[in-house]
Amino acid sequence: MTANLTKQTDFDAIIIGGGACGLMCAVQAGFLGKRTLVLEKNDKVGAKILISGGGRCNYTNLYASAQQFISDNEHFCKSTLSQWTVDDTVSFFETYGIIGKEKTLGQLFPESDNARDVVKVFTSLCADLGQEIWCDAEVKGIEQVDNGFIVSLERNGRTENLSVPKVVIASGGLPIPKMGATDFGLRIAKKFGLKINDTAPALVPLTITGKDQPWYEQLSGNSIFCRVWNDRISFEENILFTHWGLSGPAILQISSYWRPGEYIYIDLLPNQSIAELILQEREANGKKMLLAYLANLFTRKFAEALSDKLPVDKNLASLNKTDLESINSLIHEFKVKPAGDKGYDKAEVMRGGVSTDELSSKTLEVKKIPGMYYGGECVDVTGWLGGYNFQWAWASGFVIAQGL
Repeated sequence: MTANLTKQTDFDAIIIGGGACGLMCAVQAGFLGKRTLVLEKNDKVGAKILISGGGRCNYTNLYASAQQFISDNEHFCKSTLSQWTVDDTVSFFETYGIIGKEKTLGQLFPESDNARDVVKVFTSLCADLGQEIWCDAEVKGIEQVDNGFIVSLERNGRTENLSVPKVVIASGGLPIPKMGATDFGLRIAKKFGLKINDTAPALVPLTITGKDQPWYEQLSGNSIFCRVWNDRISFEENILFTHWGLSGPAILQISSYWRPGEYIYIDLLPNQSIAELILQEREANGKKMLLAYLANLFTRKFAEALSDKLPVDKNLASLNKTDLESINSLIHEFKVKPAGDKGYDKAEVMRGGVSTDELSSKTLEVKKIPGMYYGGECVDVTGWLGGYNFQWAWASGFVIAQGL
């Protein structure tokens, strides 16, 4: 492999990472007459955009606000989200032919249900605006010099060193290594002495091991609308029982707030009282078996799985106060202690990352390294499931572009 001498470029900035943040940054910089080079490790840009929402791309959430983001500094994201709002996102995509359709809880998808349309907006605009994109370009290092930075990369079997005034790190987090995710952004932060808040998989399924696992295997495939909570937050959405534990939207949401060793609680029948329902049914049909009644409320498979935890072989008329208390406790306050999570392979995003203490909340520039910017997932700002993380990515890309 041959090495080139450092090449002085005419780019205003190099953007490392061709994901949501990097692509938006390149386009917005282009609108301002600034020339950028996007370096993407994969053979095409927008890899995570293309797989998000099952290939449909839930590109924002109509209810996005600072309240749906997790960070050591809960106020940090407010400036960025106010500079590029949900309305800005909706308007931007509509301008380029993507009309949104709302699904559950404010989630916005392209009318076409095709994530490729979202990526095409950016690749087309980059071409029109003269913004360059180099794919299969793996950045190996960044050095700070008097007039900016030297970015070293491998491309087409060669090592190249590019000189540039400013550099944007939008290389994402650790989730889904098979999609090309790496710890590049964190390694660079560490090299430059930036504080990194503890990282962990977020929006991730939770695992169950030990004596309880066979019960979950028995329930595998059951999806139930529930309220899931801990001492910090609660969510009402579906959960999915699997042979290894719990998944589904409500579990992914609570996983961002769960820590190893903690319990989570599940209300399998939110907004209703199982005890009151049973008493009402008992007056009309006291001979009905509890198993049959629970099968009507849930599924037969689910009701049968409760046989070792509840007196399902009793009829409703014969249920005593202790029985009703046991039923009420299991249905409305089902206690779970996950063994762990499914890791970065199955996580939607990464929690933690480059500390917001290191960045300007107005520009996302590194305070002690003028000309270096961090945006997107590698920053300690993590959104809920449902388009929030894309809103952060678009907004941070826009904000960074203003300062290039």
